[in-house]
Amino acid sequence: MTQKKKPSDLRSRQWFNNPEESELTAMYLERYMNYGLTREELGMKKPIIAIAQTGSDLSPCNRHHLELSKRLRDGIISAGGTVMEIPVHPIQETGKRPTATLDRNLAYLSLVESLFGYPIDGVVLNIGCDKTTPALLMAAATVNIPAIAFSVGPMLNGWFNGKRTGSGTIVWTAREMLARGEIDESELIDLIASSAPSTGFCNTMGTASTMNSLAEALGMQLPGSAAIPAPYRERGQMAYATGKRIVDMVWQDLKPSDIMTRKSFENAIAVNSAIGGSTNAPIHLNAIAAHLGLELNNQDWQDIGYDIPLLVNLQPAGEYLGEDYHHAGGVPAVINEMMAHDLLPHPDAATVNGASIGENCANTKITNTDVIRPLDNPLQQKAGFIHMTGNVFDSAIMKSSVISADFRARYLENPDDPNALQGTAIVFDGPEHFHHSIDDPALNITENSILFMRGTGPLGYPGAAEVVNMRPPNYLLKAGIDALPCIGDGRQSGTSGSPSILNASPEAAAGGPLAIIQNGDPIRIDLNTGEVLLQIPDTEIEARFEKLVRDGGYPIPDSQTPWQQYFRALSGPLSDGMLLQDAQNYQNIAAKFTPRHNH
Repeated sequence: MTQKKKPSDLRSRQWFNNPEESELTAMYLERYMNYGLTREELGMKKPIIAIAQTGSDLSPCNRHHLELSKRLRDGIISAGGTVMEIPVHPIQETGKRPTATLDRNLAYLSLVESLFGYPIDGVVLNIGCDKTTPALLMAAATVNIPAIAFSVGPMLNGWFNGKRTGSGTIVWTAREMLARGEIDESELIDLIASSAPSTGFCNTMGTASTMNSLAEALGMQLPGSAAIPAPYRERGQMAYATGKRIVDMVWQDLKPSDIMTRKSFENAIAVNSAIGGSTNAPIHLNAIAAHLGLELNNQDWQDIGYDIPLLVNLQPAGEYLGEDYHHAGGVPAVINEMMAHDLLPHPDAATVNGASIGENCANTKITNTDVIRPLDNPLQQKAGFIHMTGNVFDSAIMKSSVISADFRARYLENPDDPNALQGTAIVFDGPEHFHHSIDDPALNITENSILFMRGTGPLGYPGAAEVVNMRPPNYLLKAGIDALPCIGDGRQSGTSGSPSILNASPEAAAGGPLAIIQNGDPIRIDLNTGEVLLQIPDTEIEARFEKLVRDGGYPIPDSQTPWQQYFRALSGPLSDGMLLQDAQNYQNIAAKFTPRHNH
């Protein structure tokens, strides 16, 4: 280990061992000793390591961190550190209403203040459920003290009648089964509950597994950490190793800005395509990059990731689940296979263990070639995101890896107009409108309809809800039409297999063109040019915008809490990472500033 810092360089000594401010040092020590810590642990030669604790009863996906943090503590103490476990604002995708996306920026702000304003030398980031990973990485990037991420891990595989049931993914399947009359409401609950057999986050390649895999691809986790299921003994062993490693990182002064470079983000984009990752990934990685002073945009995701094949056969794009992913080799096996074919942009990118990502993953074999496919037998050749533009929005994302054979045959294989489709708009103003009216025959929804969901972005919902993936009406489902084209200014769950065009910016509530679309409008979607076009005369478009302005803009519900009001006032569009206004201007703040004394 190459040590850059001496004990006298530790940030925490400004609180606990500052000979120039002995009276204040005494005051800081006094209260932190009141539960049994000693001066030796606080102010001598031991770095103080925070565990950013995201586990709680409100956050069942991350709750196991309460247990795993005991092993983190063991590792930190064995390496010579002192532990301070600090709470992080809870984020639970399936519990928070109106949407957990509101909490990402709030958790980010909270952790920035905790890491900057308290005597912390390094931090373990307890990541897991969807938004916890970006919130914690954003905060670590802003403060820029040594940091390492530690995943809680996915749930065990779900099973129902001998078949794998994937968390989240089975929800959308079960809803369609209920609409067809194949199951009743009690069976719906039983089927969905079967997908959550243990502690941990979604066992599918939803946003949680995606973001945890990408945290490893970014270099912020120890190799192999992302995919270990939460209940496995290896998860506790990885916690111990992570705790030991963060102490060394403090002495080496190895910071997020040293690891999460442009090279790392390009690697993560390529890996996202190979694993069939979530459409929420661009929102979050674009935001993390911005807090490091790096520009990352939706076009980068197509330019770097579109041509990468789909290798990981996990629901919703495939068949298997999280336990299978781990046993097949996880992220290191995927990256090793990519490197063997020169598909990882930067094998030399740095990681938290001091080795490069290429060194960490070299020679990691795929142990089940049906779960992680070799490059000569991918699930799909070109599996990255398509960046969509046009006159309906400036930027949106489409996930090509979940375009099913039936959807492709029905909509994208016209020999006279391949990879494009024409349809007519059916517009829903929020999920309530959709749920209450989707099965109404009076809407005259046909297989040639294109479903629009609006009023569901950061400003309109507020918070950008996961509501864009919409099922067809029950009468079309019964006729064998399982999916319709969907477009919206909100998000959709990474567990959804719908090839929606989503995260559309600007959103309707911000005056975007989605606000003027009407039922029956002709729409063209062209994957060749990456455009979605509202095919009405420009004069009609202008007239509709003028009316929208006269009517006071697109109507949005009132804010119900102070944070909802602040979030709406300060958060940007999904295409830019939903950043808080001006937050990206605060970079490397622990090195730039020393907080003023409090007395």
